[in-house]
Parts: sequence; C-alpha cells; structure tokens
Amino acid sequence: MRADATRNLEAVLTTGARMLAHDPSASISAIAAEAGIDRRTVYRRFASREELLSAIYDSRLTAVEQVVRAARLTETAVPVALHRYVEGIIEVNRAWPVELTRMRAEPSIQDRRNRLTAEVETFLQRATDEGFLRADVPDGWAGRLLIQLLHLASREDMDAPRAADLLVETFLSGVGAR
Repeated sequence: MRADATRNLEAVLTTGARMLAHDPSASISAIAAEAGIDRRTVYRRFASREELLSAIYDSRLTAVEQVVRAARLTETAVPVALHRYVEGIIEVNRAWPVELTRMRAEPSIQDRRNRLTAEVETFLQRATDEGFLRADVPDGWAGRLLIQLLHLASREDMDAPRAADLLVETFLSGVGAR
C-alpha cells in the first residue's frame, strides 16, 4: 500500500472507532468527512459499515496483541510486565474506543480474543503463584477487576504512564498479597 493510502486507512479506522464509540449509528460518509477523506475512497475499501467495523475490531486486536508481546508477560518480572501491559492497554483503549460488547460477539475475532484473554489470565495466575496477588479471592476476580480498572483509567484525563502507575498501585494494593 502507498504511504498516503496507509495514512488514509489509519485515519478512517481510528476516526471510525472514535465516532462509532460515541454514536453507533455514525455513517461511513460522516466518518470519511471527519477523517478528511472522500467517502468514495472509503467505500472502495469497505463496501459496508459491517466491513468497516470488522476492520476496526481487527486493528484493535492487533494493537492489543502488540501490547501483550511487548509486555513479555511470561518472562518479565510481574510488576514490570503488569505496568507495561496496563500502560499499553490504556493507550489502545484510547486509540480504539470501540464498543466491546459487539466485538465479543463477532465470530471472526473470537479465537484471537480468547487467546489474548488466556494469556492475561495465565499471567495473573503467575502473579498469584509468585506472591504478588492474593490467592484467597474468587477465581477470575483479579482479571475482572483489572478489566474494570483499565476502562476507568482509559477515561481519566492523565497521560498513560501516570494512569498506569495509579492503576498498578491500586490493583496491587487491592488484590495484591499482603
């Protein structure tokens, strides 16, 4: 793809993610206008809103996969890996604020999403096994709490590193080992 085509695609996808999160009925024409791209260009790439939505979901998952790889959840010290993961996910949530309920139901992305969820759950079990998290909380509690804290931190008006610092401190104080 040419550099300008790549930039246009990225603009359409990120603008689409933002607009659809704010207004799920946003049209392709409105998204194209907001992105500063001719709607015909968008329609050549995406024949329908569903195709555009699928591409947005794919882009979000690709970004999450990159965060999980960069965090090195299996080999880096738990607090460092947790911070890397949290900071990266806050940035992904801000760049790709798509409606996740619908994303979870999309069959084409279910396997990728399940694999990522399993990697994070394995990491949280490792954190528990190594004494960073309490073992006396219900199964899945730490993961569900982390997801909620990530959503909250993503909406805060502070830079991602500071939000990650606060989230990790809160998480490890709340479900961290005593």
